[in-house]
Amino acid sequence: METERVDCVVIGAGVVGLAAARALAMAGRDVVVLEALDLIGSVTSARNSEVIHAGIYYPTGGLKHRLCLEGKRRLYDYCETRGVPHRRCGKLIVATSEAENGTLEGILAKAEANGVEEMRMLSAAQTSAMEPDLACTAALWSGSTGIVSSHDLMVAYRGEAEDHGAMIAFNTPVLRGAAGDDGRIAIETGGDSPIRLEADLVVNAAGLGAQGVARAVEGVPADSIPPLFLAKGNYYGLTGRAPFTRLIYPVPVAGGLGVHLTIDLGGQARFGPDVEWIEQEDYDVDPARAESFYEAVRRYWPGLRDGALIPGYAGIRPKIAKPGGSGEDFIIQGPEDHGLPGYVALYGIESPGLTASLAIADRVVEKASG
Repeated sequence: METERVDCVVIGAGVVGLAAARALAMAGRDVVVLEALDLIGSVTSARNSEVIHAGIYYPTGGLKHRLCLEGKRRLYDYCETRGVPHRRCGKLIVATSEAENGTLEGILAKAEANGVEEMRMLSAAQTSAMEPDLACTAALWSGSTGIVSSHDLMVAYRGEAEDHGAMIAFNTPVLRGAAGDDGRIAIETGGDSPIRLEADLVVNAAGLGAQGVARAVEGVPADSIPPLFLAKGNYYGLTGRAPFTRLIYPVPVAGGLGVHLTIDLGGQARFGPDVEWIEQEDYDVDPARAESFYEAVRRYWPGLRDGALIPGYAGIRPKIAKPGGSGEDFIIQGPEDHGLPGYVALYGIESPGLTASLAIADRVVEKASG
């Protein structure tokens, strides 16, 4: 197999990989994106709530916190400029018991510590005036939360990357690689047209496959690769239309933000995700899990009809720690972390990865430059 020398390889054409390819191409790099499947963003990037997060819950000062706030501001501007469908609809975080009211106070304090704007407490009456069908004892309003078409966003990122010379090779899974003494990294792929590339820079943005890609590249230190835990989130659709115009979230639960109600840009409601720890990738939605969804949703929407929930889709969060473990932040590794001058690796890019995608991409460019 002949070896082709290239400047930059990005592994993975999800929302973060495409954002990184765009940023690198706009910085003057010649970029080749390797995507194992036959279209952009068909795994984690296509299986989420499509929410533009405010930055409320993340540990203050961590990457999730800082990149979410930066990414949110930039994402709204980007969507306006590029015509990407989105809506700044806001969300209500609801308490459904007096005991949960104190939790809301704690969430507000956390949001203020994180510098999140447009937050305020609401009484039950104030909340009811906004959403009459909502049952709660109090609520927290987040005015900077929104929704975005993840597909249209990825199409925009891809378009700009290609406009600046980037190329995407689909059906091209990475099989193995090796770091050379000269700092370059050789990558071999499978697929119908296997190729061997030797790159000045390799960006591992493979999402759920990032750890597997790293282990397949000879020379990547094993102790630099974090563990991977799969947290499946199931979603259910709603027959008919929900009587809400804003996103509705309960107080958070371990591993996620609880079974929340989100609305897509067409006004259709969906519920989820829950948290189901699994050992291998599985995207089937068990209809039997709907019972726990009815119970969770009726705490804040008692009017949910029997039989109204239908299995929708599932996504998998690429967690690097289980509940109670440390290391829940994003990991963006550069040469200072693993010793390889031409390698940048991203791990644990779950929510708010979509919101933070432009900011994450800039960090990739910084790591690649320094």
